[in-house]
Amino acid sequence: MEKIFLITPLILILALLIDLFLGDPRWLPHPVVAMGKLISSLEKKLYLQKSKQEKPQALYWRGALLSLIVVITTFLITTLVVTIAQALGTLLATFIAALLLGIALAARSLAGAALEIKDLLEQGNLAEARRKLSYIVGRDTEQLDESEIVRATIETVAENTVDGITSPLFYAFILGVPGAYAYKAINTLDSMIGYRSERYLWFGRFAAKLDDIANYLPARLTGLSMIVGAALLGYPIKAMIRTWQRDAASHPSPNSGIPESVVAGALGVQLGGLNYYKQVPSQRATMGDPLVPLQARHIGQAVTIMAVTTVIFALPALVGLYWIGKWLL
Repeated sequence: MEKIFLITPLILILALLIDLFLGDPRWLPHPVVAMGKLISSLEKKLYLQKSKQEKPQALYWRGALLSLIVVITTFLITTLVVTIAQALGTLLATFIAALLLGIALAARSLAGAALEIKDLLEQGNLAEARRKLSYIVGRDTEQLDESEIVRATIETVAENTVDGITSPLFYAFILGVPGAYAYKAINTLDSMIGYRSERYLWFGRFAAKLDDIANYLPARLTGLSMIVGAALLGYPIKAMIRTWQRDAASHPSPNSGIPESVVAGALGVQLGGLNYYKQVPSQRATMGDPLVPLQARHIGQAVTIMAVTTVIFALPALVGLYWIGKWLL
């Protein structure tokens, strides 16, 4: 039974390679799409027309029920798939586990989207860069100048290093592929209903808090891995530690401020500031010091830091998984 929730070093290496070379191919249905459909379907059943007249506590518990159903269902279905694969043989089980874990990661897609924006900026094509940026951020992009496009892209790369890479890996290390997908369900719930809008202020509050809790430890381990990785690339350790200690806690998210502040300290740029969401202004605390102006090249540097952070984060797990595997098997 313990094999179902065990990620071997081979599975981890294959998963990273699958994400690197395959990414999120359009011809392969992505499990997150299925999660989104399940969330939308349950929302229609649990967020009733009369919900706006209900007490906040009732809305909260309806949203909590939705969240628990989605996470538990995702975990059980993934466990069933892995169990069936293991029953059919070790080789197939290894391949299925690696494929599923690789699909759960977002390093290639995130890097590809960011570098495409970088290339467009270097070509002077601001209009297309704004359009591409709108695919990966929630803020308004129509009026952004080059420095603001760069800032938004770097912030997304930094934040999604946790959401899209290290947190899924962290839960895979603990609970295997089912753990990674349970986390993906939590993250998808947060992205769909975890807003502080009129509709979701109470209905999505449980999902938002669950996402904060799930990312709490991975975000801090990612921050440490990011400092080590960036230091190996030659970026100043003291600046990264200083910006983390000084700026991270002022971010609206208890977790996103960590990678954003570390990247800002590494690159010597300032992130954060004024954003617009559906034409509504939102002032975010600044991260880092504006030692140099934001330029397109900084996007490539942020992507490199993300890649090295992934390796640094995974290396201790490779050693640990090797010894755990020897002990169990």
